[in-house]
Amino acid sequence: MSKHDTYFKTNKTTWNEKVKVHAKSEMYNLEAFKSGKSSLMPYELNALGDVNGKSLLHLQCHFGQDTLSWSRMGAKCTGVDLSDEGIKLAQSLNNELQLDAKFVCCNVLDTSEFIRDTFDIVFTSYGVIGWLPDLKPWGQMIAEKLNKGGTFYMVEFHPIVWMFDYLEGKPIMKYGYMQDEVIYEEYEGTYADENSDMISKEYAWNHGLGEVVSALTEAGLHVDYLKEHHQSPYNVLPNLIKTKDSMFETKYKLYPLIFELKARKI
Repeated sequence: MSKHDTYFKTNKTTWNEKVKVHAKSEMYNLEAFKSGKSSLMPYELNALGDVNGKSLLHLQCHFGQDTLSWSRMGAKCTGVDLSDEGIKLAQSLNNELQLDAKFVCCNVLDTSEFIRDTFDIVFTSYGVIGWLPDLKPWGQMIAEKLNKGGTFYMVEFHPIVWMFDYLEGKPIMKYGYMQDEVIYEEYEGTYADENSDMISKEYAWNHGLGEVVSALTEAGLHVDYLKEHHQSPYNVLPNLIKTKDSMFETKYKLYPLIFELKARKI
């Protein structure tokens, strides 16, 4: 077993615990979701527009709320996640809501081994690439899973956000923008419920924007745009200020919180 396998195993255990906590959390608001509320945010809705009739692969889908929200909009969806508890809950929600999404439990880097189909859209969002040690195989997998002319879209927390340690309740710059070394954190609670008594044990990696773009272009994708934004749709960092359109930003807007990237397979 490689050291990465050990890291992934620890992360999987943590995410299995997180599923149980998140399913009951106010942030994920499962009852409102079951009643018809979409979990999708303005960035991705604006970027992908009408998905009706399109095939969509959702990478690192957690317990499938976004996947199922796309499914409600008429997309033919497949969701992938490392957590078997997440996939189990996603399948249960899919059945309960009488949707037709499929869910597969695997490491996202192994997606091509588990899913033979190709897709019109590959989508991933909010807190995903930090769980991957190397983005080159990630970029190659995305290119493999896209139909010719297909779209890859991601919206993600900006790499500058991950340079800080937030465990003391305020941001302290601690990690490299392009740090190769793995980052280990162990803390009580989770971003969706800070008061939970679960212990999160996590191994993560920092990736700069250059690494993200290069992983995709070297795999043969054409980048349509890379945008950076001050506003996050999630209040997951200390001391963010709520805007009039219910987004969140830092007090002085010194650095972006979110980036979005859209690419095509040509």
